[in-house]
This record gives sequence, structure tokens and C-alpha cells, in this order.
Amino acid sequence: MTLTDTVKADLISAMKAGEKDRVGALRLVLSELQKASKEGSDDEQAVLRRERKRRVEAAAAFRDNGRGELADAEEAEAQIIETYLPAELGDDELRTIVQSAVAQVGASSPKDMGAVMKAAMPQIAGRADGKRVSALVNETLRS
Repeated sequence: MTLTDTVKADLISAMKAGEKDRVGALRLVLSELQKASKEGSDDEQAVLRRERKRRVEAAAAFRDNGRGELADAEEAEAQIIETYLPAELGDDELRTIVQSAVAQVGASSPKDMGAVMKAAMPQIAGRADGKRVSALVNETLRS
């Protein structure tokens, strides 16, 4: 069963249960997954990560502008999307991967950040935000 099929099944369940907010979020996600499939993209998780990121950024923008109720709605959608993604890496796991990448590349200064990122990101495979990884790599190379 593909991720799209899972979302479809969950959408039907949410419709039967009368969960309006969940139905709305799942319809948007399903639409994006179907659109990506038609465009030839097979990476369903990349679509979900992108949609979650959009919701988180929108929530931050709403909060900055004093629109808490809209921010809450965006955050709720982000949480729904998150349930379909693999669990985020913990700080210790991420630190281990970054340190391994630094050793693998032989990096010694912040100038080597690109090479470390290139070595680390395939191992992380969408289980951590790129900004978080970048900050950790930068911190590791500066110490």
C-alpha cells in the first residue's frame, strides 16, 4: 500500500467520523500527492516534507502578525502531515551522523561545510530539517 493509498483510506475514515479539520488537511495532502504523481515524482515523502514545511512557515508568519487562531490551524495541519513521515532523528543520533561525516570527509574548518553536508544528508534522508543539520555541522566544524 502506497502512502497515497494510506492517505485516501484515512480521508474516508475521517469523513465518516465527521472530522472536518482532518478531512480538509488530508484532502490538501492527497491533492499534492496526486499532482506530484502526475508530474512523474515518486518521492511521496518529499511532498509531505514540503507540505509540512509550508504549514510551519505559514504558522510562524501568522503568529508574527498576531493571528494566533490561523497559526493554530496551520500547526494542526502540520501535525497531521507529520504522522505520515518517518520519525525525526534525535539530537544524539544526528550528532553521531554529522561527526561521522566530518571524519569521513576529513573536514577541519567551516570551509568544508559543503562536503560534510553532502556526506551527511543521504544518511539523514529527510529525517531532520536541513537547517537543523546545517547548524549542527557549522557548530561541529567551529569547535
